Amino acid sequence: MHTSHSYVPPEDSAAANDAADMQTVLMAWHDATARLEQTHESLRAEVRRLTAELEQKNSELVKQRRLADLGQIAAHVAHEVRNGLVPVSLYLSLLRRRLLDDPGGFDLLRKIEAGFTTLESTVNDLLQFHVDHNPQFRHFGLRALVEDVLGSLMPQLAAQRVSTVIDIPENLVISADREMLRRAILNLALNSLDAMPSGGELVTTSYVGPRGVELEIADSGCGLSDETLCRATEPFYTTKGGGTGLGLAIVDRIVQAHGGEVQIANCPEGGAAFTLKFPRVALEAAA
Repeated sequence: MHTSHSYVPPEDSAAANDAADMQTVLMAWHDATARLEQTHESLRAEVRRLTAELEQKNSELVKQRRLADLGQIAAHVAHEVRNGLVPVSLYLSLLRRRLLDDPGGFDLLRKIEAGFTTLESTVNDLLQFHVDHNPQFRHFGLRALVEDVLGSLMPQLAAQRVSTVIDIPENLVISADREMLRRAILNLALNSLDAMPSGGELVTTSYVGPRGVELEIADSGCGLSDETLCRATEPFYTTKGGGTGLGLAIVDRIVQAHGGEVQIANCPEGGAAFTLKFPRVALEAAA
């Protein structure tokens, strides 16, 4: 019995092998090209990310340099103004003694002193803005601090018919620079009072979460415009005729010095809310 075999000419066999080899080479080339394209796209994406990050860092650096320059200018101006205020304060004291028997003159003097007090506050803002913040961390009760600040403002709160609500646990203790935080709370409270000249409600609450402690000060005023929401903490930005534009900038710098951040938003029921967020370490250090 004979078995039949198909005969393949040597030329056709070599051609088939060459075709197979070419196909393998083409597939390998295709795979290599695809990998190169993926690598190229990944590199392009990384370059875009690094470029955006660099632009952000440069923007932050420019801002920090600008703040440093503004701080130097503010400190110089405040120093010169304060030197000029010292003798004026003395003269006002001497004049007050001479006008005790002159009701009209004494009333005029009180108005001058009120303007003088405002000027002193402006100088203090300028000096405070320039101070290089290095918090001195201490343990203290947050509610007691808020009560202390609002207690100092009680005459103004009563005059403007502004009621207060403090929703902070008695046993909430944090670790922070008490005087710096007091300054921040005072600035926010004064800012809220400016927003409620005809009465309202000032609500202070706190929240302890996984990321730390939040302190919110909210008012029932008219709220903030979109531009103000974006620029509120910029130095020298103000919507007030006689404001320095440093109050909220100082608050922002104080909170940043503690490793936290400030968030500003309008309340759904009206008014504005300022939230100071401090990292968890502020609570752990106080525990």
